Amino acid sequence: MNISTLHAPLERLFSVDTLADYLGVSPKTLYDWRLKRTGPPAIKVGNQLRWRPAAVEAWLDARAQR
Repeated sequence: MNISTLHAPLERLFSVDTLADYLGVSPKTLYDWRLKRTGPPAIKVGNQLRWRPAAVEAWLDARAQR
């Protein structure tokens, strides 16, 4: 069995700088949101934080409904 048949293609993850630019906030704001657990869910990859674009979009959609 080939692993590529088990999983859909991986989407490119946002880095801190990329996501900060995308959202129009500073990287510090992303770190603050993470500490307060108010921002989009992050994934730890080694010692780096990364965000799935789909999770960021879901977080934005949830905030728009408030």
